[in-house]
Amino acid sequence: MPCDYGVRDGPKPKHIDRKAIHTSLEERIKYLHDFLEFGSADIEALASGAKYIKQLIPAVVNLVYKKLLQYDITSRAFHTRTTACEDELEEDFLHEETPQIQRRKMFLRWYLTRLCQDPTSIDFWRYLNKVGLMHCGQERMAPLNIEYVHINACMGYIQDIFIEALMSHPHLSLRRKIALVRAVNKILWIQNDLFAKWRVRDGEEYADEMSIYSFGSREGYLGDKKILGSSSGSSDDDDRSSITSVAPSTQSAAPSTNTTDTTHTAQTTQSARSGPTKSSACPFAEFSKAQSMETKIWAE
Repeated sequence: MPCDYGVRDGPKPKHIDRKAIHTSLEERIKYLHDFLEFGSADIEALASGAKYIKQLIPAVVNLVYKKLLQYDITSRAFHTRTTACEDELEEDFLHEETPQIQRRKMFLRWYLTRLCQDPTSIDFWRYLNKVGLMHCGQERMAPLNIEYVHINACMGYIQDIFIEALMSHPHLSLRRKIALVRAVNKILWIQNDLFAKWRVRDGEEYADEMSIYSFGSREGYLGDKKILGSSSGSSDDDDRSSITSVAPSTQSAAPSTNTTDTTHTAQTTQSARSGPTKSSACPFAEFSKAQSMETKIWAE
């Protein structure tokens, strides 16, 4: 009698055509949707939660630009249009109130608003793909070259802001918060892939066959369809699709509340009642305790 080693015939893995996901945007998006399980529940969550996302956009924009201007390597790019150049500037670094930065804030605000539109349309994903393309020195009258390490960090920062803000929303139910955070995260991860695809060398043997959908389009257009504001103006206004752009002043951001203080007091009281606790084995435990309890954004 043959031995049974526990091997059973299981379902066959779903076939994914490697060439197709490198040469066809539709096939790549279908694969990512399937792998991330981006479906009707996510679309419904985005549709019903779009108003909450839009409320956060002005504050997200300001936080992102504060972060980008915090480091010389990302701040320099607003002068040189590349993070690969480390030459000393002959002028002062830009600040948040500089007209050029204010314009770029507006561009990021347009981008984040666009994320609230219909993800069931391939044009939605073509737009995200074009945003990725435009940050690697292609498809612009004045090339913009932002190295992937900075884009990846910026996307992670935006994701963190949305998670914190949506999960701390005072009125949404926990079920809706979770559904909305999951849907937003999937969109951002797919956008991150559409940045990475123009940087990594995977599938480079198919380079001549890659489907771009945007070559030959005018700035601010996807084919013949206008997707952004007027494309006229100076070269500084060529950044309309840039993710490294943002929105209005912090005055328009959703206000903070003192709920944090109440929470902290309650936690302190509970700790006093329960007595001393065991020290954590986690090497980062003390670091986390030292962090501020305040959230970046409190959505109203």
